[in-house]
Amino acid sequence: MTAWTYGLWAFAAGVLIPAMAILNGGLGRVLGSPGWAAVILFATALVASLAVAAFSGAPDLTALANARPEQFAAGLIVAFYVLSATYLTPRFGVAPTILLVVVAQIFCASLIGHFGWLSAPRQPIGLLRGAGVAMMVGGVILTQLRPSH
Repeated sequence: MTAWTYGLWAFAAGVLIPAMAILNGGLGRVLGSPGWAAVILFATALVASLAVAAFSGAPDLTALANARPEQFAAGLIVAFYVLSATYLTPRFGVAPTILLVVVAQIFCASLIGHFGWLSAPRQPIGLLRGAGVAMMVGGVILTQLRPSH
């Protein structure tokens, strides 16, 4: 794959995040439970993931012994995100929820890359990257300001 292909794939995933948040938030309201909406989302995701995984062959489960314990925390993190988005989106709004999530992701990703945390490749925060992150934070602030009447 090329960098363009990866970029388009990442863009498509990003486009779907607000839709997922509002759809699952609506399901949470219908069910009266953000928790059960998240369970249904994860059950559906499990079926879809199993279908994709079936095409890649059987994994070497003995390799799990080489995984570090913190690598399993990703499941807890995604559960926290989905539960948060499911609860917040219908109450706080899709735009504020997703905007704050995205800015937090960019800020945290920049720090992870800068310091090489969690075995990430190091990508130092230079002047341009720092300015870009600052502009994103400023953009969220501007989009959330309410004109006084």
